[in-house]
Amino acid sequence: MRSALYLSIFALLLVSACRPAAAPVAVSNSPVSINDRPLKNVPLTVSKPLEEMSWRDADDRVQKVSDLKGKAVILDFWATWCGPCRDEIPHLNALLAKHGADNLQIMGLNVGGEEDYPEIPKFTKETRIDYPIVFPEVALTAWVFAESDAIPQTLVLDRSGTLIERFTGFNPDIQRKLDAAVEKAVSSN
Repeated sequence: MRSALYLSIFALLLVSACRPAAAPVAVSNSPVSINDRPLKNVPLTVSKPLEEMSWRDADDRVQKVSDLKGKAVILDFWATWCGPCRDEIPHLNALLAKHGADNLQIMGLNVGGEEDYPEIPKFTKETRIDYPIVFPEVALTAWVFAESDAIPQTLVLDRSGTLIERFTGFNPDIQRKLDAAVEKAVSSN
């Protein structure tokens, strides 16, 4: 009797263990990977067009990418605790000074999370930032960080709102490429 019970339990476990594996389920905005190797050419889901994506300022006013048409735009995703973000800010200030607010709009999109919000006033007292600090909507954040959650991430858009180039990190090589992308965006019609 006991051996029949053990045999039944073993058979039940064997049958349930041999079922085919379930398909992977995404638990983040990162593309699905198999054995820690990212799948290539996986389409990113976009909830709405880039020009309709938005952010809010400290006064809770909402602005969309499309509101900035006619100007070249830099969307810089940063946090106060990010070293490369801090390194990039003086260069972004210099780009704004060089091209002027009539030609170039820079938006500093803070993605440091709720714990970073109280740090922003202190940070801006210590660090000169010549452009607005705003907070991106979920759709924009999800789209930007779909492939990598590293910061800073800097997007350069031309005057029509088309993405020219995207940069992750900041170093002298990225600075040169960023300058070239901004020149291209500013000179676009």
